[in-house]
Amino acid sequence: MRLVYLGTPIDAVAPLRALVHVGHDVALVVTQPDRRRRRGSGTDPSPVKQAAEELGLRVATPLKAREVVDEVRESGAELGVAVAFGQLLPPALLEVLPLGFVNLHFSLLPRWRGAAPVERAMLAGDAETGVCLMRIDEGLDTGAVFGSVATPIHAEETAGQLHERLVELGTELLLDELPKVATATPVEQVGEPTYAAKLDVDEFAIDWSRPSAAIDRVIRAGNPRPGAWTTAGGHRLKVWRALPSDEAIVGPPGTVSGDGLVATGDGALELVEVQPEAKARMPVRAWLAGHHLDGPLGTG
Repeated sequence: MRLVYLGTPIDAVAPLRALVHVGHDVALVVTQPDRRRRRGSGTDPSPVKQAAEELGLRVATPLKAREVVDEVRESGAELGVAVAFGQLLPPALLEVLPLGFVNLHFSLLPRWRGAAPVERAMLAGDAETGVCLMRIDEGLDTGAVFGSVATPIHAEETAGQLHERLVELGTELLLDELPKVATATPVEQVGEPTYAAKLDVDEFAIDWSRPSAAIDRVIRAGNPRPGAWTTAGGHRLKVWRALPSDEAIVGPPGTVSGDGLVATGDGALELVEVQPEAKARMPVRAWLAGHHLDGPLGTG
């Protein structure tokens, strides 16, 4: 099948490579413009642009998707495939290909429509999530679904690890369902929708008075971006990994024991890996060995 592919981050690279590998003709790749993506560097191409150029594919990098309407129309493609492109597609673009556009979305729609479905599912304590292949319409992830696959969210899994599993599952789903799109009738979404707003750094500030399970979800959902954080001695401290603990700590929430246990609203969490300001990640014991705490975490 002759395709136009729209995607930007690393999550969208494996599906693109898989489509090319199995023989689909990707006539055009549309991705976000080059931007500063690393501290201290100039502008960098998106991961999808890098992969597309390695594969010898034609690439467009519009500021707005409406800028490529003519280019997509003239590509001769039958279908557009979007994976984490990062922009809503305007009606003028949705109408230019014979089979329209489909999107690989990392949730079980209509739950978690929007920008950050993986992290929102984890923050909410969902037992499972999944991937859907849906038709793109003018709404926000409101289109009918061609197929889906569900998977449990594991107890110690980070958002980054879950993303990796969903990309693998989603790539398989895409390859299975794509040949059916021309003739299949997708199923309308059923149920109460929820919305996955963009992540905000401030909502990953750890409130140690909350239950341990809720704090654990914040830490896992923030890994690798944007990172859960607290303060220690007036400086920000990122918390990358922690484990539930059955032990108790005497003191108010945020009190840290000598071996890295932190008091929470209903018990304790064991810190495993942290990152002080302007330093690399380190085991919590290494941080405690070189840091004097004047009070509970999060108090200054």
